[in-house]
Amino acid sequence: MLRNLVNNMWLRHSFWTAAAAMLSLSSAKLLGLAEYYWAPISAIIVMQSTLGQSWDTSKQRLIGTVIGALFAGAFNYVFPEVNTLNFGLGIFIMGMICYAMRLTVSAYRLGGVTFTIILLMHHSEVAWRIGFDRFVEVSLGICAALLVSFVDNKCPAMKALKKAA
Repeated sequence: MLRNLVNNMWLRHSFWTAAAAMLSLSSAKLLGLAEYYWAPISAIIVMQSTLGQSWDTSKQRLIGTVIGALFAGAFNYVFPEVNTLNFGLGIFIMGMICYAMRLTVSAYRLGGVTFTIILLMHHSEVAWRIGFDRFVEVSLGICAALLVSFVDNKCPAMKALKKAA
């Protein structure tokens, strides 16, 4: 019974995802980030079943976030008024940038989300500042997800608990 409980993938994944979400939320609030909710959203998106998957995917997502934030700032400078057509053009161009940089679809996906948040949500700050904040929030979420994935996969206490079960 204990073995099934400890080795239950859904139980473990839910526990560690909640831990990553709480850690990233606490960190973002501690830093006083205005839109702190993006940190746990990123943590939940990044959580994978293994540390290797999390690390590889996280690197791509972090790069995508940087590209999305930088591109949104530049795009907003060129197109101060965003409409449906130039927004779609921006998403397309960003995809081509990710392709040219040989990034994964995962990088493009999170870059697109970052680009969209910066350009379409009503903010009182300039696009560059919003982009920096999104980068920090997403980075907190990614780091929290990697940390708990590492603990789950490498921690001696977790290994002992799994063996005992």
